[in-house]
Parts: sequence; structure tokens; C-alpha cells
Amino acid sequence: MNLALWVCAGLLATVALAGGITKTFVPKQKLAEALGGAWTGDAGVGFVKTLGVLEILAAVGLIVPAVTDVAPVMVPVTAACWVLLMVGALITHLRHGERMAIGLNLAYLALAVFVAWGRFGPESFIG
Repeated sequence: MNLALWVCAGLLATVALAGGITKTFVPKQKLAEALGGAWTGDAGVGFVKTLGVLEILAAVGLIVPAVTDVAPVMVPVTAACWVLLMVGALITHLRHGERMAIGLNLAYLALAVFVAWGRFGPESFIG
């Protein structure tokens, strides 16, 4: 189970990093034209960039605390925060009828629930 949790955390971190870099550095107009990015047309630039920075931080929080053994409790806390982010993403994409994004958000939500449950519970890094 430990290996499965690491793989899931790694997948989530990769998704978070890619999404975060995109939201942080790609212009909003270009994001709005991309598949699954129509929601950015209704959002302010600051909001989109803030989400991007939070996603980059999530990528770090899913991996670095466990690897360095510095505050490893941050891994399940970050995964729980990712759950909340995915609930918000689901609501946003449902409003815009972006079906492909909804499916991806559900998959990411399931992975985050698994990581949060596993790292708070049976495979906790804490003592």
C-alpha cells in the first residue's frame, strides 16, 4: 500500500505542478481558448494566477515533506486540501459543461482521497 500511496502522490504532484505552471505563466486569454479552460474567461487574472501558485505549492507539499522527513504530516494535509480544490473544480467545470474536465477532476479527487486516507491512517508517516 505504501508504494501505491507514493505513486498516487507522485501523479497528483505531477498534475498539480503542470497545472500550476500553466495557470501561473500562460496568459489568461490563451488559457480560455484551451480545452477545459473556458472557466478562466469568467475568472480574474489574479484568481487564476493564485490557483496556479497554490497548485505549485501542492505539488511540493505532496512529496517534499515525506522525502525530507520534515513535517511529513503535510502530505495528507495537502492531499485533503487537494480534495477541496477538486470539489471546487468540479463545480466550476459542471457550470461550464466541460465534461472531459469533470472526468479528470473526479479521478484526481479519488487519488487525493486515497492519499489523504492512507497517510492519515494505515500508512501514516507519523510515529
